[in-house]
Amino acid sequence: MERRAPISLTVAAERLGVHYMTAYRYVRTGRLPATRDGVQWRVDPVDIDRWLSETPPPASRGSRAGARHRLEHRMVAGDVVGAWSIIERTLASGATPAEIYLELLIPSLRSIGGRWATGALSIVDEHRASVTAQRLIGRLGPRFLHHGRTRGTVVIGAPSGDLHALPSAIMSDLLRDLRFTVVDLGAGAPPGTFVDATRDVSRLLAVCVGVSGGGCDDAIAATVAAVKEAGVAAPVLVGGGGVADADHARRLGADGWTGADARTALAAIEATAPRPRPPRPRPPRPRT
Repeated sequence: MERRAPISLTVAAERLGVHYMTAYRYVRTGRLPATRDGVQWRVDPVDIDRWLSETPPPASRGSRAGARHRLEHRMVAGDVVGAWSIIERTLASGATPAEIYLELLIPSLRSIGGRWATGALSIVDEHRASVTAQRLIGRLGPRFLHHGRTRGTVVIGAPSGDLHALPSAIMSDLLRDLRFTVVDLGAGAPPGTFVDATRDVSRLLAVCVGVSGGGCDDAIAATVAAVKEAGVAAPVLVGGGGVADADHARRLGADGWTGADARTALAAIEATAPRPRPPRPRPPRPRT
């Protein structure tokens, strides 16, 4: 049989039907053999053929649900190593970092919070899980960074009185994955901090105030008012579990509501970004 020349990892990813970074994870974890050629990875087409014939399809929603339950168990136990191994296996099966957040980590945090609220978990369990989540976000964060020009800047954070920093950290990574520059103010940011963060940034698109629970209406309204009084032209959006609906957001003085979950928030923020211009058609080459 004639030996075929090695192919680049980009071509290998196309033949496998996965994103380049997914193929890279296969190589890094040893699942797909590859060799270095300078700064490039090269893959033997025979190994691609073997992969396609032997490897089962990417994990289904059902298997992701199982991973989600295992992750929640490891987070409550404070087992960072075990939790990360579940995430790595899910990434290697074809999940994107954004899917890890949206399908595993966020649902786990929501379930843990609900179990704590009903007394099924202790405050120690809840804190252990939160610290584990912080460690996981720290390891996942660099995977959301992209090179090149961004679509604009978003300022995001929780107002005074809201001590939950995880939601804005997760949203910041998801926004960076969509090629936004993000200024993440974390938890308990006073109104003046939001105002200061809007200064000297490139192409400010939105200021987002997120709250995880009730009781922060005064702080939200004060933050919205301060940003508007400072003359910030970008829309001020509010959302999270502490803002019930669009009418509630308007009563707080906001320009819009991001909804109660990450997906609706991403859609609301994306709506503030200008639509990319379609590429200009290239003029036909003159015939010679």
